[in-house]
Amino acid sequence: MSRIAVRHGRLGGPGPGDAGAAACGGLTLGVEEEFLLLDPATGATVPRAARVLEGHPPLPDGASLQPELRATQVESATGICTTAHELRAQLRRGRRFLREAASLHDTAVAATGTSVLSGPGVLGANDGRFARIDELYRGMVADYEACGCHVHVGMPDRETGVAVLNHLRPWLPALLALSANSPFDHGRDTGYGSWRMVQQSRFPGSGVPPYFADLAAYDDEVARLVDCGALVDEAMSFWLVRLSSRLPTIEFRVADTALTVDEAVLQALLSRALVRRALADLAEGLAAPRLSGQVAAAAVWTAARDGLDGSAVHPALAQQVPVERVVAALLEHVRPALEDTGDLEFVREGVRRLLRDGTGARRQRHALAAGLPALLTMLTGEA
Repeated sequence: MSRIAVRHGRLGGPGPGDAGAAACGGLTLGVEEEFLLLDPATGATVPRAARVLEGHPPLPDGASLQPELRATQVESATGICTTAHELRAQLRRGRRFLREAASLHDTAVAATGTSVLSGPGVLGANDGRFARIDELYRGMVADYEACGCHVHVGMPDRETGVAVLNHLRPWLPALLALSANSPFDHGRDTGYGSWRMVQQSRFPGSGVPPYFADLAAYDDEVARLVDCGALVDEAMSFWLVRLSSRLPTIEFRVADTALTVDEAVLQALLSRALVRRALADLAEGLAAPRLSGQVAAAAVWTAARDGLDGSAVHPALAQQVPVERVVAALLEHVRPALEDTGDLEFVREGVRRLLRDGTGARRQRHALAAGLPALLTMLTGEA
């Protein structure tokens, strides 16, 4: 359900404390954040998106606020960003706009991948494309309130984009592990770090995308899924990373909605660094590593279950290892790209903080131990 106004290109100059735009190689960034609307007294989701979004003033810099599949969800999308400084400022502003608008309707905005307490399903309340989604997937989406953090990275062309996708495949589970922020569902602790990913895995064609020989193979596969009746249209796919159907970008759809702005920025910078590393490898003629589809599925499931609190599947070894080892391999893989853009220290510190303090999922559980009000305060407070 991507609506972000992102294009490939280089905009503006450097922000304070950031490398200049030229160092980013012209790879723009944009982020879409999905949030849940809650009753601040009970913590249950409430279908107030239309009221919250009605009449809001236009956001600057091409940013926007949008409805989502369920009326209990809203989305904040940044405009085109080049530096971490720009991105952080726009993410903070989008969250602030949403919270101010929601407060006028006695509603709180929660930064979590799934709800703690859900209201009743509202299947059939949509029209247009969302209604077609309801009709196709039925009970699977009746209470589908999953919220993600989607990162767009500018691409020069779609053919290059497909070649980059192949290089990204092994690293998607590590991004998921770092982002895990959805431990609860319908009033229960699921035991998973990212229950959102478990919910998403129910859809046809979900998970790590296949390896594609070229753009024609990619487009043919999407068209086949539409012809099979598994997708509403060719703008839809459930892969964790894909080519945007409308924009010259690669779209990462792997991360849960981030508990804090800095964790959303971390996902965006790691995503762009992976793209930059893939482009560098392609320029050197290096082939993308082949990853078994079953191993990829196991890696995604393990990351969804454990986040940073257990094991992980190493993409090269195809076996379980301590999650810190996979995170270290990811950081080493993208280190040159992060050095080039001046983002290495921010990313290193962000990862250190997650390993020390825990992902959003671990921190949600810790907050709930002090009572539901403490958890709701954490999910809906400024961060």
